[in-house]
Amino acid sequence: MGRKKTARKSTGGRQGRKWPSTIDLNRILVPIDFSDHSRKALRYAIPFAEQFGATIDLVYVVEPTVYPADFSFGQVGFPAIEDELRKRGAEELDELVEKEIGKRVKARRAVRTGKAFYEILLYAKEEKVDLIIIATHGHTGIEHVLFGSTAEKVVRKAPCPVLVVRSGEREFVK
Repeated sequence: MGRKKTARKSTGGRQGRKWPSTIDLNRILVPIDFSDHSRKALRYAIPFAEQFGATIDLVYVVEPTVYPADFSFGQVGFPAIEDELRKRGAEELDELVEKEIGKRVKARRAVRTGKAFYEILLYAKEEKVDLIIIATHGHTGIEHVLFGSTAEKVVRKAPCPVLVVRSGEREFVK
């Protein structure tokens, strides 16, 4: 005959395991290359930071400038160009913070030199970042093969969760 069913309290999965009821989000890293794509990632980061009381770290990476030379000299680097790119990058970051973030949340900026994905990952580890919000440029085919994807490398090796913002997809931040 019929057995009386009793309600059981759900533990969200395995018995005895407790799931956190809050998200502790203090630092959000947004890699910036000043493209519309990376600015879009920043537009996602600002409301996240406001909602969780987090700070935003903007990181711009200057890739080393190395040009092939003739066979007698090997590769030639131009440190003056890199210095100028770092200086202009810092100025543009300051302007971006002022225009886009203002006083809404605390923001830090950093300019680093090296391979973009490596410097982003290193910064995230060094600064104990809680979330990375990164844009993908949507390269496909031969472009993707030749240039790779910084976002893809960051997602695979990041020390924290990563939110990838794609262009042309459904938006939840306007």
